Amino acid sequence: MIKFVHVTKTYGKITALKEASFEVKNGEFVFLTGPSGAGKTTILKLILGEILPDTGQVMFGAVDVAKLKEKDLPKLRQRIGCVFQDYKLLNEKTVGENVEIALAILGTAEEKWPTKVVEVLKETSLLGKKDYFPAQLSGGELQRVALARALVVEPELILADEPTGNLDWDTADGIMKLLEKINKKGKTIIMATHNREIVAKMKKREIKLKESKVL
Repeated sequence: MIKFVHVTKTYGKITALKEASFEVKNGEFVFLTGPSGAGKTTILKLILGEILPDTGQVMFGAVDVAKLKEKDLPKLRQRIGCVFQDYKLLNEKTVGENVEIALAILGTAEEKWPTKVVEVLKETSLLGKKDYFPAQLSGGELQRVALARALVVEPELILADEPTGNLDWDTADGIMKLLEKINKKGKTIIMATHNREIVAKMKKREIKLKESKVL
């Protein structure tokens, strides 16, 4: 599904990624690990087409992301769901409304929104919180809302950037169990993390980064 071929990315004099090559197959759950600044977030941004490689290829299936025209990037991103450490929810919107935003961006017919939102909130155990605002939720609940928003567009791939970084162990463990359940339903997941305990417990494939290189 995802293939990096000798990818290098620099920011001025700083090399964020150097000659990185790896592949993630359809349906896999893969961890990107390494210290801060190792290149984990850069890899996720390259997959999304938010930044372009200096050299090498970033392939999403048969698509070379770096060669996509600007007008074609939204279509690519519709195939990807994103979950972030800081949730990126709108505080003035309810849980249901935050999830609906993803459907609005996708251009889903508005009459389909209620059914889709209910389905995904059931899947993430949030249906009872549909009319709550982010300020009324715990950290774990906020991350599940972010995950529901990612899932509602039925993506092929989920990118998770340190999704447990702000959570205590028990709450983080609950998020990981939910991600594993989603993965077992066929979703490909690439998760960046520096949490060794989670990586050890999950026993998934690990792509290790150090000093901007894939080890």
